[in-house]
Amino acid sequence: MTKLIVKNTEVNVVRIKGEDYICLTDMLRAKDGDFFITDWLRNRNTLEYIGIWEKVYNPDFNYGEFAIIKGQAGLNSFKISVKEFVARTNAISVQAKAGRYGGTYAHKDVAFEFAMWISPEFKIYIVKEFQRLKTEEQRLLGWSAKRELSKINYRIHTDAIKQNLIPVEVTPAQANLMFGVTAKQWREANPDVKGNIRDYASINELICLSNMENLNAVFIEQGISQSERLIKLNQIAIHQMNVLESGDSDKKLLK
Repeated sequence: MTKLIVKNTEVNVVRIKGEDYICLTDMLRAKDGDFFITDWLRNRNTLEYIGIWEKVYNPDFNYGEFAIIKGQAGLNSFKISVKEFVARTNAISVQAKAGRYGGTYAHKDVAFEFAMWISPEFKIYIVKEFQRLKTEEQRLLGWSAKRELSKINYRIHTDAIKQNLIPVEVTPAQANLMFGVTAKQWREANPDVKGNIRDYASINELICLSNMENLNAVFIEQGISQSERLIKLNQIAIHQMNVLESGDSDKKLLK
């Protein structure tokens, strides 16, 4: 649950099946006068938009029931609640939630159309605030990924103190990826594979490769010959890959 502040109005945002849904009940507080969500839902233009949206995103939408409802739009006697609309059409664009954060929610696409019904100004501000929220979420996600990388590297360094023996060698694929094989040589050996060799590496291999590149630069500055560097890097990489592959570091990174 997150909140948007739009024109001094707090608007809740929830995730439903991986999608952002915005609270129409909260948004309605920004509209002058006594209006209800049912007033918006009975509008023919609203129903036409929702019908097209459902056609694109909802394969289980009940078009037969929707056609009956749409045919009644515009009549003075026509009125339908969100719960009834969802029950009859199996719609996913709008949801009626009960409980602490209860209210009527709509997928962000539909919620932005509802915002236009409130006022053009309100729509502009809520879209702007929603985009700010998504940018902040991406920034935090990047920070979290960097933190997990730091944890993984810390595990490598602390485990190095505990272990004195390197148990097994890396696989030929890992060795080719990390040592002595140029991109040109790799492409010549794998003519049917497109792209960069890094595209075919796992997260653990990419972490190890990055560490090896940094160490190689240090060894060059120290004047260590190429053959000695390869031996040192190979030994270190074997150790690091065993540390990384022994746990669930890559799963943690993807959370």
